[in-house]
Amino acid sequence: MLAGSYDPLLVLVSVIVAVLTSYTALQLASAVFGTSGTAARVWLSCGALAMGTGIWGMHFIGMLAFSLPIELGYQISTTVLS
Repeated sequence: MLAGSYDPLLVLVSVIVAVLTSYTALQLASAVFGTSGTAARVWLSCGALAMGTGIWGMHFIGMLAFSLPIELGYQISTTVLS
């Protein structure tokens, strides 16, 4: 089994991204209650987009924080597609 390690700074950045993302998504979702129709759908879509990209970013930063004693890399096309 390979012994891995974490970069504490990147772990902290990952947590900060998760907290800011949650706050942003909740603020955008709360705007839904004051509106209706198309405006409500736009606010809800913006909140979902913020949450989705934030979760993706938090996980990606968390993956970058983890190092193994072997060479690893990411394919740009697969990463963008995800």
